[in-house]
Amino acid sequence: MTSSETNRSGTPDPAATARPVRPGSPAWELLLPAASAPARTRGRSLQAALREAVRTGRLAPGTRLPSSRDLAADLGVSRGLVTEAYEQLTAEGYLRSGRGAGTWVGDAVRAAPPRARDLAPRSPGVHADFVAGTPDLSLFPRSAWAAAQRAVLAELPHQDLGYPDPRGLPQLRTALAELLARRRGVVADPERIVVVSGVAQATTLLGFALHARGLRTVGVEDPGSPQHDALYASAGVRTVPLPLDEEGIVPGPLRDSGVRAVVTTPSHQFPTGIAYSARRRTELLDWARSVDGLVLEDDYDGDFRYDRAPVGALQGLDPEHVAYTGSVSKSLAPGLRLGWLLVPESLADEVVERKRTMDLGHPTLDQALFARFVEHGDYDRQLRRCQRAYRERRDVLVAALKEHFPGAEVAGIAAGLHVIAALPRRYGPQQDFLARVAASGVAVRPLSDYTHARAGHDEAGAVRLVLGYAHLAPARIRAGVRLMARAAKA
Repeated sequence: MTSSETNRSGTPDPAATARPVRPGSPAWELLLPAASAPARTRGRSLQAALREAVRTGRLAPGTRLPSSRDLAADLGVSRGLVTEAYEQLTAEGYLRSGRGAGTWVGDAVRAAPPRARDLAPRSPGVHADFVAGTPDLSLFPRSAWAAAQRAVLAELPHQDLGYPDPRGLPQLRTALAELLARRRGVVADPERIVVVSGVAQATTLLGFALHARGLRTVGVEDPGSPQHDALYASAGVRTVPLPLDEEGIVPGPLRDSGVRAVVTTPSHQFPTGIAYSARRRTELLDWARSVDGLVLEDDYDGDFRYDRAPVGALQGLDPEHVAYTGSVSKSLAPGLRLGWLLVPESLADEVVERKRTMDLGHPTLDQALFARFVEHGDYDRQLRRCQRAYRERRDVLVAALKEHFPGAEVAGIAAGLHVIAALPRRYGPQQDFLARVAASGVAVRPLSDYTHARAGHDEAGAVRLVLGYAHLAPARIRAGVRLMARAAKA
């Protein structure tokens, strides 16, 4: 190594040893579009292009850059433009320079990770997806929603675009109070309604409120939603599985568990599909009063009853011992992340303060839009549209099961977006059945996937499936059941 390749400290000079960027190299070509940008934005474009080339590793650490004079000539821009870009990126740490030693890429920058991935739940490559929980997203009322959005943007006062009341816009809370009282029979005080990002956030808020009061356990239905465990755990609360019978949560194990809060889906239990009996509702509320406890009512699909008027919400019987939550995830779309939580007065301040510190309130435009949607009757029309479609699809699924799986039994009330199908023993063992069906391109989940206490589950007995149907067109439902039957006989 010659003396010209060594700096005064005796270490290699990166300016001398690094390979320079030359015209025609891929990294150099990244700068060409910036050079042709409009004059007023050309400097920022050149800086952004250089910065991106360093971030992505196209310009590796130690790479020597052309002199400002040479790069300006190659790109056809002024030397001052290049000099300014070099100086700016040197100040930010992307480049390094030394008097008389040129400019090179600094070693503090690491190549950027791959582009953003989509982690949304999908079922790619399946011919029929019977996994429960998703509505028909093609039923989303795009035209009516767009009209409401235009009206809101034209009419919304400027001050409403500031930080909102953490409970939600008064306009939306008032509209929700009227809607929930009319459709679900709740005792709805707008002052105790909190607008949330779906039932998941409502669950977490209640978990924090319970933890702040010293509660470390909460009872959950077994079988029940598998999401409760993680949501309550995030608030430092452990879930305790409580068994069900044909009427609802069994009172004895509930009393013996020692919990003072319990999560329920009384109007249409998820996933078994039963509706709590009047007697069990009374027993549940008697328990809550006896322990000064709380019932957390998840009314996830209470508007969808097909054989009669929906049973009213449990909250209407005792507003001070029942917290009520719901969302638009089944009626409009889960991607809207919009729901509501109606809390007892004793919990209101704690829940609202936690909501404030969590996110400073739900997006104002979304709230104003949904308020208008409710006030103008669009939401009622949407519910009626979904009810017609989902009733038809449930009927199609039940008929297809009877045709292709003789002896199959469908459990639960005629409601919601899924059914429980019990297939005869000849289709088992369950694990073998599930493997054959999956191999045929049909996505299904067994009832056992929703069970907390799996001890004693008879895998050799009847195959019990939770079949979602709302998101499938009738023809797809028939084809999926037919394909599942062929796989079962293979």
